[in-house]
Amino acid sequence: MVNDKHIIEALGKTQVVIEDGKITGIGEPQIDYCPIFGKYHNIQKITKEDIQKNIEYRIADFGMCTKNRELKMGDMLSVGISEILRSNVELGNIDCVVGACEGAGTILMTDPDLIQGVGGRVSGLVSTTPIPEIIEQIGDENVLNSKTAELNQLEGLKMAIERGYKNIAVTILPTPMIREIRELEIPDDMEVYIFVAHTTNTTLEEVEKLFVDADIVTACASKNIIEYAQIKKPYYYGSAVPIYAVSEAGHQLLDARLKHINKPLSTNDYPQDLSKMAKPLR
Repeated sequence: MVNDKHIIEALGKTQVVIEDGKITGIGEPQIDYCPIFGKYHNIQKITKEDIQKNIEYRIADFGMCTKNRELKMGDMLSVGISEILRSNVELGNIDCVVGACEGAGTILMTDPDLIQGVGGRVSGLVSTTPIPEIIEQIGDENVLNSKTAELNQLEGLKMAIERGYKNIAVTILPTPMIREIRELEIPDDMEVYIFVAHTTNTTLEEVEKLFVDADIVTACASKNIIEYAQIKKPYYYGSAVPIYAVSEAGHQLLDARLKHINKPLSTNDYPQDLSKMAKPLR
């Protein structure tokens, strides 16, 4: 029997271990201030106590990392990765999202509310184990490996291709697998869009590759991404936690979301005001 154990990276890219619905480990926060948690939870300096309270709230509120997980939800932010994906699935620009969910691992999603509920509530999933009730909600046929809850976005993409989807988005954390995904041979009538989240602590070498291989990259608290963006000046949205469209396809997908919610398109001003961003940048 596989133990129930889930490792996520949450506020300040802090590693949190949850076993049987209880927090069993909290690492050290890597940043002091996150604009999102500052705005929505009034957390001005991230502490282990704040992290404990927030994760306990998530477990109680929507059943994170438990059999009681509520998987579907509406918009959380105006423009985040899950919101961009949600709009583009509703608009028909994307027909499948290869994502990751605690208790299930790599999954395929076509329901906008599921995309939002899975991606908007858990930012960085490091490892997970199967939770049958979550897998049942998603559908065993949409889970890459329901016995192990494996996290493997490349294999998830292959599964989506085999299903015949034509416009596939992959959400992924910074990893060498991104290059493998981009280099995968696909049919001429198919598009793959790569969305990279949870980027704090990325190296300059990783960032340079992301700006070549990805379509959408979130800044999070990444010093290297934000500084590299000042040089490359990609299209972006947001001042506190910018979302960079590092390809033309990413630009179109970002604009589709903005138009969908009647937001003005970005004016793309540089240099950006770093005072509004996470502290310290890493």
